[in-house]
Amino acid sequence: MPRLRLRDLAASALALGGWTYAAAAADAPLAQVEKVLHQEAQARLPRQADVGASTPRIEVSVGELDSRVRLAPCARIEPYVPAGFKPWGRTRVGVRCTEGPTRWNVFLPVTVRVYAQAWVARTALPAGAVVSEADLVRAEVDLAASPDPVIEDAGRAVGRTLARAVAPGEPFRTTHMRPIQWFSAGETVKVVAVGKGFTVVGEARALGPGLDGQKVRVRTDSGRVVVGVASAAQTVEVRL
Repeated sequence: MPRLRLRDLAASALALGGWTYAAAAADAPLAQVEKVLHQEAQARLPRQADVGASTPRIEVSVGELDSRVRLAPCARIEPYVPAGFKPWGRTRVGVRCTEGPTRWNVFLPVTVRVYAQAWVARTALPAGAVVSEADLVRAEVDLAASPDPVIEDAGRAVGRTLARAVAPGEPFRTTHMRPIQWFSAGETVKVVAVGKGFTVVGEARALGPGLDGQKVRVRTDSGRVVVGVASAAQTVEVRL
């Protein structure tokens, strides 16, 4: 089935309105889509990886609309990221008519690639292998190829056991590693409650095993049950 590119979508909408338009006018919606996705992807970077001094290179590929779609004339086209969709990897972007006789709204497939330096496997490593410093090398990778965060600190990879195999050149991600267990259920742990501008430290009893980076419930001396993240040996961090 033929597909309709975003530039053709804009050109068709403008032509149906009886206007004369330049190529730049038809390209404008594509530029708007790319700008929106660049901004959203850039905002997401701190939650994905610490790219250090490297400058992320963001590439946006906009897919095509089904040619069976017929759109009314439109003087102004506005792109947006729909609620529930993340500007990361293979996703969708909304394009709506905000000024025209008939308001319409369509969704286009897009692919957002974010290239930056990260730790990758020097050679193939099987599941069960223990990662050594010799297994790590820096290389440019697409951070958005997977929703799983890359390993930011080499120290969080060295000495860890792989839960699944890693291919040569593949970035080490948190899901590659078997989780570290910082404490067991029933043990006394330090609870670090972090709020805006303050930190409170107390003790509690773990109600489950403390696996690195995963949520765990703890019961304080007052009997209150709170949920935090196992962050270090005998330590649970609670964000307020």
